[in-house]
Amino acid sequence: MLSLRRLVQVIPLWLLLAATALAAQTERWSEQKARDWYARQPWLVGSNYNPASAINQLEMWQADSFDPKRIDLELGWAANLGMNTMRVYLHDLLWQDAEGFKRRLDQFLTIAARHRIKPIFVLFDSVWDPDPKPGKQRAPRPGVHNSGWVQSPSRTALQNPAEYPRLEAYVKGVVGAFARDQRILAWDIWNEPDNLNPGSYNELEPKNKVELVLPLLRQAFGWAREAKPEQPLTCGVWKGDWSTPEKMTEMDRLQIELSDVITFHNYDSPTELEKRINWLKRYNRPMICTEYMARGNGSFFMGSLLVGKAHNVGMINWGLVQGKTQTHLPWDSWQNPYVGREPSVWFHEVFRTDGRPYIPEEVEFIKRMTGKTKARAAAK
Repeated sequence: MLSLRRLVQVIPLWLLLAATALAAQTERWSEQKARDWYARQPWLVGSNYNPASAINQLEMWQADSFDPKRIDLELGWAANLGMNTMRVYLHDLLWQDAEGFKRRLDQFLTIAARHRIKPIFVLFDSVWDPDPKPGKQRAPRPGVHNSGWVQSPSRTALQNPAEYPRLEAYVKGVVGAFARDQRILAWDIWNEPDNLNPGSYNELEPKNKVELVLPLLRQAFGWAREAKPEQPLTCGVWKGDWSTPEKMTEMDRLQIELSDVITFHNYDSPTELEKRINWLKRYNRPMICTEYMARGNGSFFMGSLLVGKAHNVGMINWGLVQGKTQTHLPWDSWQNPYVGREPSVWFHEVFRTDGRPYIPEEVEFIKRMTGKTKARAAAK
């Protein structure tokens, strides 16, 4: 075996440095690199975003239903709140039209950049309908929360290793195409990977879903890293007890182990949100809460944003505009649809379809928290 000194003599120094840099790009970021990246960002505030005109990821991005005018309008509303990021879902079936999909992604990024918004793109998702189909999407089920949202990959693809090369091509293709694009904030590899969808699609789920997703999640991170993105990778923990590694599930531990920056979900009170932030501080990495704000569950902008800002945690609520996803309706609408009636309080969303705030005081609070109100007053 060659000694290090002999190796340096034999192999040109530039080649060794290039190999070292390449290896670093395909590894998880160090704590210091993650903290340095976060220090360059503003306090991150935004929404999980799907335009009002789309029932799910496929309808948002497919060529015949992509709606840049609506997206531009709605991201303008978000920018007026001082929001600077959006968490946006993609789908593996969109890669069937790879070149068209990349053009639409670029168009979306151009619109977002015009509003000074840097999105986090979500590659896979284990929540809601496990049988997605490309093409024209079904109409919303009356009175039901997220009645048309679809999983990626499908339960059929998840259970068939012969489909995995296609999934690999999708991840490497999308991440590789935009790996150095400064308009993108981060890549979220898999939303709620161990969600079994109780109360909606549980009976359709593979019995060994978690066992299937565990190794595929690790592979998906590897595929994304092979594309050498300059943006961080993450996968958010979302349920259970994270107070110690021993109390976390195998999936929780893997999600944290693979992530450059720590992301998590919390739809509970400010007290519970703060408790979970304190649990995750032991990892010494930046944190972003990538889902929160469910009014009927005690999670509000007033309270949650205060906690997030106090701990320098990025905050991305679920839902921006009332639309075909119907996520202004509560989760229990799956058992008791809100047909012809409004819930006593909206569950998610900031704006009505026409851009009017659902709660004007809430909008003003968000502006104060982001500094948008102060900036506007100073400009006058």
